[in-house]
Amino acid sequence: MALEPGDGVPDIVAENQHGDTVRPDFATPTVLYFYPKDDTPGCATEASGFEAEAKRDEAYGVAVYGVSTDDVESHADFAESEGLSFDLLADPDARVADAFGVELVDGHARRTTFVIAHNQVVGLYEGVRPDGHAKDVFRDLGEAGLLNPE
Repeated sequence: MALEPGDGVPDIVAENQHGDTVRPDFATPTVLYFYPKDDTPGCATEASGFEAEAKRDEAYGVAVYGVSTDDVESHADFAESEGLSFDLLADPDARVADAFGVELVDGHARRTTFVIAHNQVVGLYEGVRPDGHAKDVFRDLGEAGLLNPE
């Protein structure tokens, strides 16, 4: 079962699309979204949406991370093809998905998004539709007062 609003978040470490080890700082507003697979139409739509919102709202200091069970090489190709500036975290052993309680279907993470601040879940989106999802998440961040100019 996925972590829910009010739950503390685990400390995670994973490699990004560049092969760098990343440890997200969940004390600051963060969007951590799980998606099934690189280079698929729905995942490309969702990633492009988060890229557009992250660029538009970069002055607000919200970190965005995409996570799937694909490997670093797959993430590198996907990030390049979609022009992504945020980190895609490789989770081939599903440790990150498991830590957040994200269900796997045929080895792929179910589409789930967590909004995190102050080391706890403040928002959860499950079974989302990729088109427009990022816009909804950032709107909700604003309504929750989590978009603070740096």
